[in-house]
Amino acid sequence: MLLIPAIDLKDGRCVRLRQGRMEDETIFSDDPVQVAVRWVEAGARRLHLVDLNGAFAGEPVNGEVIRAIASAYPDLPIQVGGGIRDEKTIQAYLDAGVSYVIIGTQAVKEPDFVGRACAAFPGHVIVGLDAKEGMVAIDGWATVTDQEVTALSRRFEEDGVSAIVYTDIGRDGMLSGPNVAATTALANAVNIPIVASGGITDIGDIEALCHAETDNIMGAITGRAIYEGTLDFAAGQQLADSLSG
Repeated sequence: MLLIPAIDLKDGRCVRLRQGRMEDETIFSDDPVQVAVRWVEAGARRLHLVDLNGAFAGEPVNGEVIRAIASAYPDLPIQVGGGIRDEKTIQAYLDAGVSYVIIGTQAVKEPDFVGRACAAFPGHVIVGLDAKEGMVAIDGWATVTDQEVTALSRRFEEDGVSAIVYTDIGRDGMLSGPNVAATTALANAVNIPIVASGGITDIGDIEALCHAETDNIMGAITGRAIYEGTLDFAAGQQLADSLSG
């Protein structure tokens, strides 16, 4: 299982939000490229970048920073989310050296867009689904829909997405532990990889995910824990490697 550092970008800086609230941020660095260097040197084999401004604006805002990170590590898989609403944006990110784009709110509002994107950019599309008690939330988690996360995941699996990033929004940024049971249930309901997100606090959470009763959790995104030091990234990845091996 891959441990994937999150680099959340707001106004060109690396920040973390609590439960998706733009007004509740912690600034960790004014130099996101150096943040990327830090995690790669600690053993990261993939990076998770989020354009927070872009998610709210509906179009890329921190594109230059993302391009700089991708240029610094041309051989490293990088996945990017936030403000991806059309095929032009996907093409621009892939041209910049990004490996995967993550479609979030737009996937729920316009599911057909996912199918078109998968057809146009096979192997490069991930869907991010944020859920509360099994129901999908959109618009920066402001709206909980009547769409069930498992049913949507199965639809996007048929469309050909490479993976699902699943976030339990009740836990994200709260250092309260991931929802292992819900993540495992989703992983067992589909045949595409699931990336767990939200709530990872310490190395015990990595162990819990590795011991989940599924072989389909391919990675776990971690943010606040590695920035605040409750999880040592290098030790976490080493543990995941030993348990996954």
